[in-house]
Amino acid sequence: MSIDENKALVRRFFAQGPSQGDLKSADELLANDFTLHVPLPCSPGVQGMNEVILACRAAFEHLDVTVEDMVADGEMVAARFTARGIHKGTFMGLPATGKSITMTGIEIFRIENGRIAELWGEANLLGLMQQLGILPPLGEQG
Repeated sequence: MSIDENKALVRRFFAQGPSQGDLKSADELLANDFTLHVPLPCSPGVQGMNEVILACRAAFEHLDVTVEDMVADGEMVAARFTARGIHKGTFMGLPATGKSITMTGIEIFRIENGRIAELWGEANLLGLMQQLGILPPLGEQG
């Protein structure tokens, strides 16, 4: 696949998986032996990706993930994203706060044979915890 096709695949993944919660479409974009590397508790493979999508969508009402920037080189695609929603459900053991959130992150995808074979994800969970009032803003003592 071309670099443009790889980038389009990643955009489609964000739009249909995290933003719409369409696990069937997301599954079609992931390789059967998909590997997930994220700082969240989940099962391995495609099942783990589905768990992350479901957990995030259950915790954050109106979840929308926007790709802000994307760079690609060969089979690798890096995407900087912003996720927005309202904390209406439990997330990582934290009860709903009703607060709006804006969380940024970066994910790196490896594409193989037209599917996402591997994903590494890092998100600003510290900033998220500060927005939810779990942790004080930097420089403030709790």
